[in-house]
Amino acid sequence: PELLSHKKIGVFSHVRPDGDCLGSQVALCLWLEKNGVASIAFNEDEVSKNMEWLTEFKKIEKPDLSDLKEFDAFAFVDGNALHRFGKTAEKLTELGKPLYMIDHHPQPEEIFKEFVSKTDASSTCELLYNLYEEHDISQIDQQSAKAMYVGIVTDTGSFQFDSVKPGTMKAAASLLEFGHFTPDEVVQKVYSSKPMKQIKLLGLALETISLHENQQIATMYVTKAMFQETGTSNEDTEGFVAYPLSIEGVKACIFFREDEDRIKLSLRSQSDIDVNKWARELNGGGHKKAAGAWYDGNMESAIQNVIRIGRKQWIND
Repeated sequence: PELLSHKKIGVFSHVRPDGDCLGSQVALCLWLEKNGVASIAFNEDEVSKNMEWLTEFKKIEKPDLSDLKEFDAFAFVDGNALHRFGKTAEKLTELGKPLYMIDHHPQPEEIFKEFVSKTDASSTCELLYNLYEEHDISQIDQQSAKAMYVGIVTDTGSFQFDSVKPGTMKAAASLLEFGHFTPDEVVQKVYSSKPMKQIKLLGLALETISLHENQQIATMYVTKAMFQETGTSNEDTEGFVAYPLSIEGVKACIFFREDEDRIKLSLRSQSDIDVNKWARELNGGGHKKAAGAWYDGNMESAIQNVIRIGRKQWIND
């Protein structure tokens, strides 16, 4: 791959990092280094507590544009538009260096010199596994295997989503084999280390669940007041969106999270409702079954308007 023609590459993962972007970032950096290319990992945001252990395999730094001039190229994982990687990343075009991308989301920007974009992949980490496999699979060690396994597990809802194909399971099995670890070593770190305050926040959020459109659409929300009451923050809502979706008869759900000046929307579907289309109506996007967007306004109007926009789309579809 052309990536290996450079001496030093900056590798970016998207803001509000999740398991797939961090796992693929760490795995790509380790792969570059095994093949003689220096790499530094960047993210503008903090890594959540349950993913911090991944930074022991590769330190993740905050980017500074003045320091980035020394790099030959930049690579971006688990996102296909520069704004997904933060304000510094958006300015990288000014440096005139080649930009590479590895991702599984639809409709990539055309700014990248070379990219791997496969929307039918379960995760970006599955694409990273393919990279190792095609180049030299023996380069997978315990650190890169655990990093890629995290991404596959978290982006597939622990192998529950319909993005899981036989190739996904083969990749996961291969990572366990090459990495010499058991699934529970990773799963416990990612899912079984929740602080009590996070459980209290979840309790408050569950009380807000309501059903709409003949009980086929569920909504749930968290407000700033709830964060203050429980001493929690945005990162403590990781995984909350799965709860309203698990209700019998629900085809899709929206989780609303109140931020400083706007509301973050997480949309999920387990039916033919395309939440990517829904999110795009709100200037967001993602996948058919999982997408995100932002809403300017208060919680009450957010819930009403987002449901209204969805209803209009289903009628048209």
